[in-house]
Formats: sequence, C-alpha cells, structure tokens
Amino acid sequence: MTEKTIFQKILDGEIEGDILYEDDRCAVLRDINPQAPTHVLVVPRKPIPSLDHLTDEDEHLVGHLFTVAAKIASEEGLEGGYRTVFNCGPDANQTVPHIHLHVLGGRRMSWPPG
Repeated sequence: MTEKTIFQKILDGEIEGDILYEDDRCAVLRDINPQAPTHVLVVPRKPIPSLDHLTDEDEHLVGHLFTVAAKIASEEGLEGGYRTVFNCGPDANQTVPHIHLHVLGGRRMSWPPG
C-alpha cells in the first residue's frame, strides 16, 4: 500500500486542515500557501494520483469538483471572477500526488499563467 498523501490524511481526520466544505465525494480546503487572496483546493475523497490516472468512471466526479468550485467561489464572494487549475505532473508543479482543483480569486489574474 502506498503512503497516504497529506490530503488523504486531512480527509481521514488524521491531521488538521482548514476545511470549508465536505460531502460524500470531496472536500474543500484552504491552501496553506495561498497564491491569491482566495485560494482553496477542491479535493476528491477518491485518491487519484494525477489527471493521467483518470478513468471513464471518474467523469462524474470531476464534473462534481467543478460544480463545488463554483459554489465555493460564490460563497467566497468572487463575483469578479476566479480561476480554476489542475496541475498534472512535476513540470506543471503538481506537488501532491492526489488530484485537486485549485480555485483562485480575489485579485486580477495575469495571462499567460506561470
């Protein structure tokens, strides 16, 4: 068995995390290293290492992550807009091998990112 990621430990209640929202499929956590005034992570309970590991059965789960992201963006007052980002792999700066959707807002975003 592989070692649990920090996200799995938070979801399992083994370590503390700033959880804003939870349901049976995901949780929303405040990022510990925010890159914008609002920076939260929508984390599925299913431990999927990266986007490259998604299967057809994950389609509804990924759609749910985006629906939750929109709900949280509204609750966080991001009326002016926000950005959602999945990082995939080391070149994209994915640092935790458990997919998570970043929701960033509260400031004007630049383009291109990164």
